[in-house]
Amino acid sequence: MATTNEISIGDLGARAGEAEEELKGESMALNIGPSHPTTHGVLRLLAELDGDIITKCEPVIGYLHRGDEKIAENMTYNQFVPYTDRLDYLAPLANNVAFAMAVEKLAALEVPERCQAIRVLCCELARISSHLLGIGVFGMDAGAWTVFMYTFTEREKLYTLFEELTGARFTTSYTRIGGVARDIPEGWLGRVTDFINGVLPVLDEIDKLLTRNRIFVDRTQGIGTISREDAIAYGLTGPNLRASGVDLDLRKDKPYLGYENYDFDVPVGTTGDCYDRYLLRAEEVRQSVCIIRQVIDTIPDGSFYAEDAKRIFSPPKEKVLTSMEALIQNFMITTEGPQIPAGEAYFEAENPKGALGFYVVSKGGGVPYRLKIRGPSFCSLSILDKLVPGHYMTDITVILGSLDFVMGECDR
Repeated sequence: MATTNEISIGDLGARAGEAEEELKGESMALNIGPSHPTTHGVLRLLAELDGDIITKCEPVIGYLHRGDEKIAENMTYNQFVPYTDRLDYLAPLANNVAFAMAVEKLAALEVPERCQAIRVLCCELARISSHLLGIGVFGMDAGAWTVFMYTFTEREKLYTLFEELTGARFTTSYTRIGGVARDIPEGWLGRVTDFINGVLPVLDEIDKLLTRNRIFVDRTQGIGTISREDAIAYGLTGPNLRASGVDLDLRKDKPYLGYENYDFDVPVGTTGDCYDRYLLRAEEVRQSVCIIRQVIDTIPDGSFYAEDAKRIFSPPKEKVLTSMEALIQNFMITTEGPQIPAGEAYFEAENPKGALGFYVVSKGGGVPYRLKIRGPSFCSLSILDKLVPGHYMTDITVILGSLDFVMGECDR
């Protein structure tokens, strides 16, 4: 007789028989991922199929878990900035800004207008970069390889701009608590203008390739439809929420960084299917271009960091080399971290994938006591068990591509 810690051969045989009975009606279990190009990262889908129809789909996450929130408790606020690059690693500049603003909210620190404008530029360029890749990979998921080549060529131009601004192409680590690492280089705004002038014709070309392409339309229209009610219930944000008809954009509804001073539209979908999500991201690129033009035309003079935040922002290098006070200030901030008062604060920004939130708890000093990250991709994946069943197996690539998630911010 089997004990509670043992399983007899008879029990195993009985279970195998039960499993065989369950599969008699053409049903079969299928693992999709975790190592598969369809899943856009290390995501595993436990699917159950009845013929070619998916009857059940359970997302399994955690393969990329790195313990970022716990790591944050053991390093200073600025030391954690590079870790935010690894969340949505397709838009690291925007992640940096969201984290810094959460800490600055806790410290009741207001950065200068020039710094705000630079951050808006970073966020919108990051949005264009992320959406270009999202559209390109989505087209590739639907069988349209050429679109990916167009979008990736434009992203390479953006990476050159990011390198000129931050010193890095991919993991930028540009933002600091109280400002940004350095001011924009000479002539950089002109090169940004050249880029945004060139990306719109490419977007028009992509529109010709995809929007009325019969194969693409048949594979995306009416597929993966998310109702307004389900989008809200599952906590979707960003393009996935707006494609379902919910007009919510934090840049408009809870403005930050002076977004209220810029004139732009928030595109909203009607049906919430894969096709709507594609159209919406393409339009968001155009709106980001509109915002960037306004920032470049109105960017103010002044400092790129909060000069009065002496216990939070490190002084410029030239001051460190010529002033004893600045040298001591730099030493204290580097070794102990920015001195943030005790308290707690939550801030979320409208990132390319949706609302990225940081909840920071401080007991004072230069290291957070607790940090919690709200990743939009996590919520986007949570709807899969409701969204996928009833679709064909071949639809799974298009549905996953349309949600445009990234596992870095999902697992953290």
